[in-house]
Amino acid sequence: MRVRDGFEALYGGEPDGVWAAPGRVNLIGEHTDYNDGFVMPFALPHTAVAAVALRTDGVLRLHSADMPGDPVELRVAELAPASAQGWTAYPAGVVWALREAGHEVPGADIHLASTVPSGAGLSSSAALEVVVALALNDLCGLGLKGWQLARLCQRAENVYVGAPTGIMDQTAAACCEAGHALFLDTRDLSQRQIPFDLAGRGLRLLVVDTQVKHAHSDGEYGKRRAGCEKGAALLGVDALRDVPYDGLDAALARLGDEEEVRRLVRHIVTENRRVERVVSLLESGRTRAIGPVLTEGHASLRDDFRISCPELDLIVDTALATGALGARMTGGGFGGSAIVLVEEGDVPTLTKAIEEAFAGAGFTAPRVFEAVASAGARRLI
Repeated sequence: MRVRDGFEALYGGEPDGVWAAPGRVNLIGEHTDYNDGFVMPFALPHTAVAAVALRTDGVLRLHSADMPGDPVELRVAELAPASAQGWTAYPAGVVWALREAGHEVPGADIHLASTVPSGAGLSSSAALEVVVALALNDLCGLGLKGWQLARLCQRAENVYVGAPTGIMDQTAAACCEAGHALFLDTRDLSQRQIPFDLAGRGLRLLVVDTQVKHAHSDGEYGKRRAGCEKGAALLGVDALRDVPYDGLDAALARLGDEEEVRRLVRHIVTENRRVERVVSLLESGRTRAIGPVLTEGHASLRDDFRISCPELDLIVDTALATGALGARMTGGGFGGSAIVLVEEGDVPTLTKAIEEAFAGAGFTAPRVFEAVASAGARRLI
């Protein structure tokens, strides 16, 4: 195994084990997680893999096969928010979060490699966090459940890295099951695994990576989150999850001339409803019928949340014009990826149409691949 061999070459000994955690695609439920709402991600076959060995001297050594340079050496007792920069903030933040929560992590040598596309809205950072958390949970005998690891990884990203993300990405990486999408209530973290076998129904879900990079730690994501919190405060609720769908018009009227907040509230309330609709359709076997719901979600993200971009809109418009059942952007927005639900036989035609549309617009060629609901975090060796 490449990661184990890389560990031995770097550190001069065998790792105590090798673990993997996946990236994710969010089928529906965008930006609802930090509003205590509903989400529905599934795990990708693309994973972050970590070879790890414990140390007893308080030293944390981090290396990635995907980044240039020698291992970065830190001391676990000196870890603090903003003390690590770049990609190392994610694994270092996990160690910090574990120790801050009272779990003894004496140090470790860690070698990582990932096939999750970075900046594509597929949660490459959460995969890094969760694979390190799972490895240390196993090696240190912490006994933490998947949802508990997800909470600690979210704290690492929010506080240590400084990105105001919700709980969805880490929970997906930790808890998803092969062949299923995860219906997650982000308020109480209750979960339901929803069968999601597209191939059995002659369907495919394509991920189209625009190659436009996005970063959660920049200002626009934080502005949307702050706007949602303002909306909840103005409406007198703990979170926008508490605004009922059938009470949306009344809630919007109460917001008066707060037009930006009105748009954000409308998206969150209708998006929660869309998640519930998709769950109902999948559980009743009406898989093709989720297509229009996905497309509705894109319109809401584009027009109300205003986080799309020309490349994402071009994917959706081209896919629908070429016969796709539905399409929408997925992830945090401002770039990243879109998903397209399509009949199996239409994949080549649709892929060609999107590639030609990008070329005609002068955009960087997109990366297109099939998304298959895969296993969550696990030990490999």
